[in-house]
This record gives sequence, structure tokens and C-alpha cells, in this order.
Amino acid sequence: MRFSNRRRVGQRGLTLVELIVAFTIMLVLSTMAVPLARYKIRREREVALREALVEMRRAIDKYKDDADAGKLSPIKLETYGYPESLDVLVEGVKMAGTVDVKKRYLRRIPVDPFTNSKEWGLRSMQDDPASQSWGGQNVFDVYTKTTEKAPDGTPYAEW
Repeated sequence: MRFSNRRRVGQRGLTLVELIVAFTIMLVLSTMAVPLARYKIRREREVALREALVEMRRAIDKYKDDADAGKLSPIKLETYGYPESLDVLVEGVKMAGTVDVKKRYLRRIPVDPFTNSKEWGLRSMQDDPASQSWGGQNVFDVYTKTTEKAPDGTPYAEW
């Protein structure tokens, strides 16, 4: 029998060079896909953060509007018409002039997409706007507790 370097007729398969080229192409494509996937995940978190912040801030504003209009049962003076906590927005507030009617402003406290918890940073009306500690008098604003920064360099806590 003679051995030859030619392929036998009907024999199929890939040479070592063809396999190396194929794996190299797959490696290059996968190294390009990983950063894109990370970017997409970050963008989804940013969108979820914006939606959660807008939802809670609208609920706070609606509560304040109702309190100023006198639609809520007597409120504490030191709150200036803002809710005492986020839980008040979920549990509901008794409406003025009714027996058992409560108005709820939030169905639930949203989960922070960056910290994966329902713990949000709170600011009262009396707090400094840049403060990272809550005075406890009322809830004027909410922010995320993450220390991460957006691609433009602004901290997510300032959104």
C-alpha cells in the first residue's frame, strides 16, 4: 500500500489550518459581542432606573398636590404636605371627608436595578439638595444608592 498526501475520494473533514482559521474567526466575533452585551445590560438598567425614579417622583407630586388641595385627612405640619415615607404611598392615605376610603399612589416600591433592593436614598424638603443623608421629616425626592457612574461621568445618584 502506498501512502499519499492526497485526500481519498469521498473522504470528508477539515484540515488543521481550516479549524484554526474557523476558531480564530469565532474568537474575534465573540470578543466583539461581550462588550456589546455589557453595554446593552447597562442601558436596560439605566432605562429601568429612569422609569422607577419617574414613577416614584410622580407619586410624591400627586400626594403633595392632594395634600395642598385639602383632599387628604389632616397631615402633620412638619411634612409640608409631602409623604412621611415611601411606604405611605403604597399603603394609601385616608381621604378627607370619607370614612374608609384610602388613596394609594404606588402599587409597590420599585426595585433599584443597580442595587437590586427596594432601599432608595431619600431627601426631605429640609435637606440639602446634594445631601446623602435623610433628615426624616418627609420624602421630597428619591435617588439610587449605587455609587456607579453613567457613561457620561455623572453619578446615577444625581439622576
